[in-house]
Amino acid sequence: MNHHAKNLYDHLLGVLSSNRFLSKQGLGNEVPFFICPYDPAKANEVARIVEQLLSKLQTMNISVLQIDLFDLTIELLKARTLWDKILEKETLISKAELKELLQGVLDAEAHLIPAISKKMDGADFQILFLTGIGEVFPYIRSHNVLNNLQKIAKEQPTLMFFPGGYNHSEEDGAVLQLFNRLRDDKYYRAFNIFQYEV
Repeated sequence: MNHHAKNLYDHLLGVLSSNRFLSKQGLGNEVPFFICPYDPAKANEVARIVEQLLSKLQTMNISVLQIDLFDLTIELLKARTLWDKILEKETLISKAELKELLQGVLDAEAHLIPAISKKMDGADFQILFLTGIGEVFPYIRSHNVLNNLQKIAKEQPTLMFFPGGYNHSEEDGAVLQLFNRLRDDKYYRAFNIFQYEV
């Protein structure tokens, strides 16, 4: 593990396994939502860190539910028997048509959040990990997921691994910038995991 990866792993493990984090202290009355922004070029490294965290936390008897939005997308498409059709027609339909079709099926409020909610209901967990954000862009916008997920994920802390920047400015509040280039939408009340002290 290189120096950067070790620092990231150590910080996240320290925060996620702390009683303060698990019992949602120091958040005021805000929803326990956290963002872990990372350099998109380090996506493979972060994926490995997520795996290591899952395995280490399990040995510490801290249960994590991981929801990968890319895997969930494919599950939803298969459930609606659209997956094979999309694979067949991918070369025939334009990108704009594909995007429109997928955005309908993957509408956060109508389909995605209920599917996440079902997974949460069926699991016993202390922390929720959300991954696969970069892979589902532009069919799913992270701010739509966050804004809708905050209505259901209030009990356990949620950590969203985000390939890009999460920056605060006076006039805009907090802004997510996917891949450090695309400005996702305005503010959701999420905490930067790097600014959370234990």
